[in-house]
Amino acid sequence: MAMAYEIRRVESEEWRELRALTLQALQDSPAAFSTSYADAAADDDAAWQERAAREAGSRTSATFVATADSGRTWVGMTSSGPLDEVPGHAHVHGVFVAPAHRGGQARLAGRLMDIGIDWARTRTDATWLTLGVHEDNERARVFYRRIGFSETGKIIPYALDPSKKVCIMGYDAFR
Repeated sequence: MAMAYEIRRVESEEWRELRALTLQALQDSPAAFSTSYADAAADDDAAWQERAAREAGSRTSATFVATADSGRTWVGMTSSGPLDEVPGHAHVHGVFVAPAHRGGQARLAGRLMDIGIDWARTRTDATWLTLGVHEDNERARVFYRRIGFSETGKIIPYALDPSKKVCIMGYDAFR
């Protein structure tokens, strides 16, 4: 029997679950994020409460979670919203699916990306959607290409180790 997943927007009171899933993601795929496990783990409860409230209540930015076991087990997430420093630009980030839930017929990563892309398309005035992928994460780059992203040629330093690079990919069918 296939596992049933629900994908929905995080709620403000779910900061503990958001913290746990974020820390799991940082342990599993440390180079996939622009913050370290140590820094995220050091954030106090108030910081996590603020983040959950912002992602639950913003009109333009949101975090979505995938749950299993009738909502009891958090197994994936993605966030989407405008980049304030780049007008007309939205960004998908924080994409993670727990290893035991990757692949398969559920297409969980694709479903998370679909909702993040749709959110940016319908809730922002952005005309361009991007995401960043660590240069060593070829598996993610292949996945993103498969769902419609392409290399933009833009490369930026990786925030946690500037000797490494982040490849910026753009969504070809955004508008």
